[in-house]
Amino acid sequence: QVQLVESGGGLVQAGGSLRLSCAASGRTFSSYNMGWFRQAPGQERAFVSGIGRSGGIYYTNSVKGRFTISRDNDKNTVYLQMDSLKPEDTAVYYCAAKLRGLVAVATDTWEAWGQGTQVTVSS
Repeated sequence: QVQLVESGGGLVQAGGSLRLSCAASGRTFSSYNMGWFRQAPGQERAFVSGIGRSGGIYYTNSVKGRFTISRDNDKNTVYLQMDSLKPEDTAVYYCAAKLRGLVAVATDTWEAWGQGTQVTVSS
């Protein structure tokens, strides 16, 4: 099973930017759909963005136009560029991978998860 390690979180002021990275182990990274989820205190983990094995890209409405997902299959890495950050973007961000099916918003369809990275946006 693929192993995922996120990095790039931190503290940033509202309007600032961060880029999250998720490095995956294994030689079949290009076969995986990849996703980013986030979980704020007291809330359920929620879909943020996904990129399919064929390159299809999806965003939740609240981040459209501000976040950009990309992948580099040569580096086994998926990225989430986050611009124009808002305090409500504060959460632990998780990288996820799924081999079967397509990108999906339901957390229980994803097969592997990273440990999470904290993003805090101050007002």
